[in-house]
Amino acid sequence: MVNLTLFPSRRDPSLPATDTCNGAGAPAYALPARQALAQFAATGCLNHCYYSDAEAQLQQVLELCAQLDDGFIARTALYARERAAMKDLPALLCAVLAARGSPWLAMVFERVIDNGRMLRNFVQILRSGATGRRSLGSRPKRLVQQWLNRASEAALLSACVGTQPSLSDIVRMVHPKPAEAWRSAWFAWLNGLPYDVAALPPLTARLQALRRGEAGEIPPVPFQLLTHCPLSAAQWAAIARQAGWQMLRMNLNTFARHGVFEQPGMLRHIAKRLSDAEAIRRARVFPYQLLAAARAAQGLPDAVQAALARALDLALKNVPRLAGRTVVCPDVSGSMHAPVTGWRPGASSRVRCVDVAALVAAAFVARCPGTRVLPFREAVVELELDARAGVLANAERLAAIGPGGTDCSAPLRWLEQRRERVDTLILVSDNESWIDARRGASATLQAWERLRRRHPQARLVCIDLVPNAHTQAPERADILNVGGFSDAVFEHIAAFSDGRAQHWVEAIDAIVLQADSAAG
Repeated sequence: MVNLTLFPSRRDPSLPATDTCNGAGAPAYALPARQALAQFAATGCLNHCYYSDAEAQLQQVLELCAQLDDGFIARTALYARERAAMKDLPALLCAVLAARGSPWLAMVFERVIDNGRMLRNFVQILRSGATGRRSLGSRPKRLVQQWLNRASEAALLSACVGTQPSLSDIVRMVHPKPAEAWRSAWFAWLNGLPYDVAALPPLTARLQALRRGEAGEIPPVPFQLLTHCPLSAAQWAAIARQAGWQMLRMNLNTFARHGVFEQPGMLRHIAKRLSDAEAIRRARVFPYQLLAAARAAQGLPDAVQAALARALDLALKNVPRLAGRTVVCPDVSGSMHAPVTGWRPGASSRVRCVDVAALVAAAFVARCPGTRVLPFREAVVELELDARAGVLANAERLAAIGPGGTDCSAPLRWLEQRRERVDTLILVSDNESWIDARRGASATLQAWERLRRRHPQARLVCIDLVPNAHTQAPERADILNVGGFSDAVFEHIAAFSDGRAQHWVEAIDAIVLQADSAAG
């Protein structure tokens, strides 16, 4: 008898054969260049991941950009920043446009490079030479000058936090010519040059007074600018009152150490701020960041922990209520236990890919009654979740399942063997399936095809949480590949599930840019 592994029967010769290999070396489908760039832009942080390093990711992005037109690169940068809330990849895509001398850069620059950190990222990437040039060039230099000459005092002060390059480095690099006296004095102050003290704007003047040891109110500036000042608990409370939402979330333990929660009214104030729906929306917070904050809040006052739980529910409000039977399959295999934003020396996220996958599954359980969750590794791990237990508790239960190998087709086979109904199947994975490796069509696609014979209306959504250029199920009318870990993913799922939306790349193509902003 012949070896059936080498010579399998193809039940459906219309299914395409795999054409590449994934990071584990098993067969997979290569994503088209536009889809691959979108995937990198929505998930890539240019850090070391389980199956690839930062240098390889950078090279892949540059190779993809070389195949694509400037318009799509610009729209992808805009999507990655405004919808996926990413930082490194949007700046890199803008640097690619700058290196090409593309007029599309001016069309998206202000919306992508929207704060001081993004400005520093953009300048550092350009001057590193990674995109093919080490100087800014006339158009990028003019855009950076415009940013500096239009930013508010508060935005400039926020941009002072961070180095390599520092804001002072950038100012010396591009020599902005401000029209206002206060801005001229501010740039001189920033660079340690003589300046007109009377022209210094109010926040900076108050900061200088505080640094000189003069009494006064704490100015609403990043607390990192106040680290050389001896601050009382009341002054730390003032910082907490003025903090932006993300800063507040990230520094709860810092405020606890400095006695902020013991200050009159502060516990109630902070709890109210943390669960403010509009503030959460403006902060563009990732749901997984709130999961991390909730974990780090153990030991903080109960009111803070409860506020973070409410904030997580608010951040997940875009989880759609899907019609019909929803099945969510979170991958809990070994590679999913890597940090969701990759390894970075001294600054790796404590949140793993498996935590994000578990959070997505738990969110659907909470929002969609009757949702079935099938966690998988080398096989399905049967686990019943209780919607009344809450998103946090269910996410922790899923993430606690031990790691193993990866078989992305396992939950699809499980459903087929039990002849269970499915209308929307959501697979949350890193797509590094290897146990079900075979020639011809992938095991995942073959299993999905068998499911659809019984449920022709069914749709498959493959959420990939890492920067990949491959998938286990190629895109078609009933299959959506989408990447990322912001709540924008939920919007795509909702639209795709009821058949009223384009696929991911088509949604990026539909982004409208103001052509007249390209002048100059």
